[in-house]
Amino acid sequence: MKIAFTTSDHIHINAHFGWAREIDVYEVSNEGYQFLETLTFSGDLKEDGNEDKITPKLEAINDCTIIYVTAIGGSAAARLIKKGVTPVKAKSEEEEINEILTKLVQTLKGNPPPWLRKALQPKTSNFTDDVENEATV
Repeated sequence: MKIAFTTSDHIHINAHFGWAREIDVYEVSNEGYQFLETLTFSGDLKEDGNEDKITPKLEAINDCTIIYVTAIGGSAAARLIKKGVTPVKAKSEEEEINEILTKLVQTLKGNPPPWLRKALQPKTSNFTDDVENEATV
């Protein structure tokens, strides 16, 4: 599964989802984890209430299972959940990405908690997706 982290230094989970200029993406399994890519975003990301700024981020992390953030607005969180991406708030801006990744690998080897089992379930399409897919067939 792919896990994303909002970060400004590639070490800590230290960026607000809406304001993040970079999101690091990792592949995680019960075997371990591997860095995949850094997604980079530009523009005026600090502007509150500008819902358009999060659309490119939603599209870029659409195939991720979880995104770790320091903070996220309610509408952005709802849009992520609707796309099947679970937002998780870091305990602090000092929380390190590699610590979370190590814990996730260990959790996957054992008995994942209910929220993680739910996040791991295959994404289901909704009515709108079904209609859009039919139109392209």
